[in-house]
Order: sequence, then C-alpha cells, then structure tokens
Amino acid sequence: MARREAALAQVRKYGDPVLRERARPLPAVDAAVRRQIAQMRRLLEDAMEAGLAATQLGILNRVFVYRVDPDGPIHAVVNPELEWVDTDVEVGEEGCLSIPGIWIEVPRPARVQMRALDEQGEPVVIDADMPEARVLQHELDHLDGVLTLDRAEPAARRAALRELRRR
Repeated sequence: MARREAALAQVRKYGDPVLRERARPLPAVDAAVRRQIAQMRRLLEDAMEAGLAATQLGILNRVFVYRVDPDGPIHAVVNPELEWVDTDVEVGEEGCLSIPGIWIEVPRPARVQMRALDEQGEPVVIDADMPEARVLQHELDHLDGVLTLDRAEPAARRAALRELRRR
C-alpha cells in the first residue's frame, strides 16, 4: 500500500495546468525516452492501475504506458495517433489517477486503430476492442490535454465537479 501511495503522490492532480497542455511529439526514441518509459512503467506497476501518460507526471512528451489486465504486461506507446475509430460507441465508467476517487461514465468508440512507436522506436499498429480501446483513448486524451470530465455528459460532469469541490 505504501508503494501505491508513493506512486500516486507523483501524479499531477485535477487543477494542475500541465494536465491541460498538449504534449510534444518526440523526434526519436533515445536512451532518455527509454529511461522515462522505465520510470513510468515502475510507477504504473506500483500504482496498480491501467494507464499513465507523461503529462500526468508533468512531462510534455507524447508517451504513455498501459496494460489491459491488472496482471498483464505494461506496454509503452510513443507519438500515438488514432488512425481509425469505430462508429459504434460504448459508454463505460472511467477513473483517472489525476482525478482520484471520481468515476464517471464516458462514451468512447468501441474499436480503434492506433499507430505509434514502441519503446525501441519501431513502428507499431494497435488494433483494439474494449476494454483496451478505452484505455488507449483515455491515455491519448491526456496527451492532448483532455480529461474524462471533458468527455462526460453534462449532468455527470456537473455532479463530478460538485464532488471535487466538496472534497
């Protein structure tokens, strides 16, 4: 539990202006980027969560790490771009390390195709269905300065904001 709390303490929280910044594409995946990915992977493992974007650590690089299953491998994605999104939309509950304790219904395309680089700098194409598609879109949103609150229906967003103010 102490490792989880220490990891979560490093994550920027709602209201921090860096969470609204658009991350910069990286010109290359070099040793510094691989060190950043290794740090993010350790933090995600310690936090016991599904995804972590560099912007959540105050780093404006287009990098995120994620996993689909709690015990599954952690994947790294550099310079991600959505190539294709399904017209079918699924609404599902999402939490966010940057908005602790708030779970909100968010509509997302049910299937996506993402193009990116892996941590070796090799091109990858990820074809994802739910729940992986949700995690990819959530983390990509972070790199664009978008939070789950921005994707929620207005009534759900208002309720979540009231809860945040109450705390």
